[in-house]
Amino acid sequence: MALSQERKSELINQFKTHENDTGSPEVQIAILTEQITTLNSHLRDHKNDHHSRRGLMKMVGRRRHLLNYLRDKDIQRYRDLIRALGLRR
Repeated sequence: MALSQERKSELINQFKTHENDTGSPEVQIAILTEQITTLNSHLRDHKNDHHSRRGLMKMVGRRRHLLNYLRDKDIQRYRDLIRALGLRR
């Protein structure tokens, strides 16, 4: 269920803030969101996979922490990211 290297590179290129950026909050949140979406679809088919569900909860918590950090640091970057990823419907 890992992200393919091509998809990860696409996300990095789409959300990077400067040329060599791979670790900004925007990039990390985008990658986590993609992983959460994939794991969510897996759990729809495998309802009793509790180990994966725990991993999903950890990812959601990590993304929540990064979103809070970005919101506190720069509200406009936060709003742009939320809009681009389709979160907070």
